[in-house]
Amino acid sequence: MNKRDTMSVQNYFPAADGKLEEVAPGLRRKIGAYNDNLMVVEVHFDEGVTAPLHHHRHEQITYVMSGKFAFTVGDKQYTVGAGDSLYKEPNIEHGATCLEAGMLLDVFTPHREDFI
Repeated sequence: MNKRDTMSVQNYFPAADGKLEEVAPGLRRKIGAYNDNLMVVEVHFDEGVTAPLHHHRHEQITYVMSGKFAFTVGDKQYTVGAGDSLYKEPNIEHGATCLEAGMLLDVFTPHREDFI
């Protein structure tokens, strides 16, 4: 029997159970569904807030739910708005500045252990 066979898998993550956590002034996140290999996170930005350049081992897709953002991904710059999405391969340097208050939906694989 493997580890997955002996443990219960959580399939439903009600929004009401999630906590909007302040990461920095004007920057908040809420963890959604996740397992070992996948995670979804809401990220709420106030206008003018910057998520500094950083990198991590995870693949990441960002979907812009609302607002307007200036993103740096590697050596490229993008201005994005609602409905746009970006892919970030593992270890690529990336960051964003919020131009109009909004929310991003980030998807990571594998899950971000440092977030839970």
